[in-house]
Amino acid sequence: MSEARLEGKVALITGGASGIGRACAIRFAEEGADIVVADLNVIRAEETIAEIQRFQRISNRRAMVVEVDVASAESVEQMADRARSEFGRIDTAVIAAGIANAQYVSGEGGPAVVDETANHIINNTVENWNRVLAVNLTGVMLSDRAVARHMIDQGDGGTIVNIASIAARIPLAGAADYCVSKAGVAMLTNVLAVELAAHNIRVNAIGPGFIETPMTAAAAANEEGKAMMVGMTPMGRLGRPEEIANAALYLACDESSYTTGQTIFPNGGMNAG
Repeated sequence: MSEARLEGKVALITGGASGIGRACAIRFAEEGADIVVADLNVIRAEETIAEIQRFQRISNRRAMVVEVDVASAESVEQMADRARSEFGRIDTAVIAAGIANAQYVSGEGGPAVVDETANHIINNTVENWNRVLAVNLTGVMLSDRAVARHMIDQGDGGTIVNIASIAARIPLAGAADYCVSKAGVAMLTNVLAVELAAHNIRVNAIGPGFIETPMTAAAAANEEGKAMMVGMTPMGRLGRPEEIANAALYLACDESSYTTGQTIFPNGGMNAG
């Protein structure tokens, strides 16, 4: 039974068309929030809205889709402006938009890498590197900044939850661009927490392990790939998007009122010890 921990709040979710972002949108609606689903993939974002409205207990929540390219400062500013224009305010945001590699398409896993050495730093292209950092790191900064400006203008604080990754701590061969981008998100979270504390805006991050999402689907479909992910996880299974959404809910609501500048790692024990 919902405790309505976000009753009367407006939540903006980037990357809300699939995976962790979609799970956060649904979970936050269950807790009483009106939802802005922001994504490059408008069709799949509409599916998130339809899923929210399918459940009678949350079908009365207001929800809207905003198309956004998080790598574009102009697009991100327009996203935040439209969310506040339509719903009057932004109380909390989950910044979940991200890509696994330069070829990743929102909501699609893309082909599994057969030869991971092709993406080793010595072989990867600068264009691929820049693309991943533009979405995963600069895109988070732009989203955080746009949302925070509105929260400051509103004058009564807010919460921001950035989606990082266990890859911020554990190096993965063939994924240097991804690992570096997520490590950057963790430090960006720390800096913003310090800068925004005076405005009563709390900024935290989540570093998931291997989660059952479109981003891991290609690897999970491969017996060797799934064995690798499960083998790195002491709990012996992949996580579910809903488990990450629950962590995001904690960081977004008043239950974490004395928590800021933290990255929590729901990852089945990958970095235990």
